[in-house]
Amino acid sequence: MNQIVFSASRLVCVTAGIVVGLSLGLSPAMAQETGTLRMTFKYKGAAEAPAAIVPNVDQAFCGQKKIFNESLVVNPENNGIRDVIVYVYTGRRGTDLPEMKLEPKTHVLANEDCRFEPHVVLAKKGDTIKVTNPDKVGHNANFQGFNISENPTIPAGAEVDIKLEDTEPSVIPVSCNIHNWMQARLLVVDHPFAASSDKDGVLEITGLPVGKEIIFRANHEKGSLTDVIVDGKSASWRASKFEVEIKPGMNDMGTIEVPAAAFE
Repeated sequence: MNQIVFSASRLVCVTAGIVVGLSLGLSPAMAQETGTLRMTFKYKGAAEAPAAIVPNVDQAFCGQKKIFNESLVVNPENNGIRDVIVYVYTGRRGTDLPEMKLEPKTHVLANEDCRFEPHVVLAKKGDTIKVTNPDKVGHNANFQGFNISENPTIPAGAEVDIKLEDTEPSVIPVSCNIHNWMQARLLVVDHPFAASSDKDGVLEITGLPVGKEIIFRANHEKGSLTDVIVDGKSASWRASKFEVEIKPGMNDMGTIEVPAAAFE
């Protein structure tokens, strides 16, 4: 009996995979397979520790917090670069993806300890950003996008919902006008294929369609990701874009080193 139930469950999963794959324009043989892109970004050089920030506003509260400049965070143990964003590029001359049914999701962007948490938010069209403020001082969140122009004030203990009605052509900044050191980054796309690097510089994008060249774009708040070193070989990513033919399973691009000069 257990074997029958297991087989039926597996059949359902395979059938669902075929349907999704066919909707992406893949052949039936590839429709039930997807790929994962893995990358490890590292700083090539001797990176300095992020500078501490001394608050000049609400010093009685913010001055008690440990705040540092998060525009470039490099792991001193392995030179991994945090907060590199990579996503499938669907703009002009980009990858053509079919329209997908995207399940709306709510992302929390907190004004916490006089900084934004998280520093990077990856969202889709139709999602909601819940801006919260657990601090004892007021904040605001200024979304400086092409299609998203919101600048709500969030009193202490309050929260505000912002519906993402449209995509953005690139990663946009989010800032607090009250506390000018507070910065975050927001990506809004019309697909689920995006990721940001962790403290070790590692990121993975899962569920990618296989058997075709896919154009990706990389972004970092401070660095120019155009001249990079991919597994020891120099590479030029024009407009920070690169192509990968995705194969079933893991597609590991290895280590991508970014020269120190790219962050100057």
